[in-house]
Amino acid sequence: MKPSAFKADIDDSDLLEKSMSEIASAIADPSRVSILCALMDGRAWTATELSSVANIAASTASAHLAKLLNSQLITCLSQGRHRYYRLAGVDIATLLETLMGVSMKTQKGCVTKTPVHLRKARTCYDHLAGEVAVAMYEFMDKEGWFLPEGGALSPIGMAKFQEIGVEILPHTKRKSVCTCLDWSERRFHLGGSTGAALLVTFDQKGWIARTAGYREVTFTDAGIKALGRLFRLSLK
Repeated sequence: MKPSAFKADIDDSDLLEKSMSEIASAIADPSRVSILCALMDGRAWTATELSSVANIAASTASAHLAKLLNSQLITCLSQGRHRYYRLAGVDIATLLETLMGVSMKTQKGCVTKTPVHLRKARTCYDHLAGEVAVAMYEFMDKEGWFLPEGGALSPIGMAKFQEIGVEILPHTKRKSVCTCLDWSERRFHLGGSTGAALLVTFDQKGWIARTAGYREVTFTDAGIKALGRLFRLSLK
């Protein structure tokens, strides 16, 4: 390897390490973690709302939001006099969910402290998570809804999703099917564009109800019947 090429490799490595360090630094604050977790519901929040959920002053929240913006972990949308903040993308949501899973592993004991209402069902950015989502994924996997090599629906899965009424986008840069580690169940639920499309369908059909400002999801009577019919799940 030429000296110039070797130096370029070192420079690139230094830049990557610096970038990783900056992202880790941006996340490494309890108040900023609270803000990021609130944004995991996939919606846009105002600075006032985020300061309330993080239990900090508005001026302090502004400083934290500026750091998160500079690190490209969140984006800001202006509408009139209002500014709304949301996660920068699904890759950031995946990073946070992974960190949650790793954090759970470091805790002593196997008893989760996750609130019951969040353990049952919640959103993980743009797809379903929690006990119900994990059970759905395990059913789909067992029934052969995914290709053996992963990454996409099998012909059986495509037929089943069409039966449900899920619109699968044929052309997307995002992986169609991927597993996402569920931080409360410590098992996998369905992510990717297919997981996102499934949540949209559940919303449109009125199978779920969301709690405004929170990640909590509850299933309606129609949703409970659909879970039993489509995924052989019984909610008690």
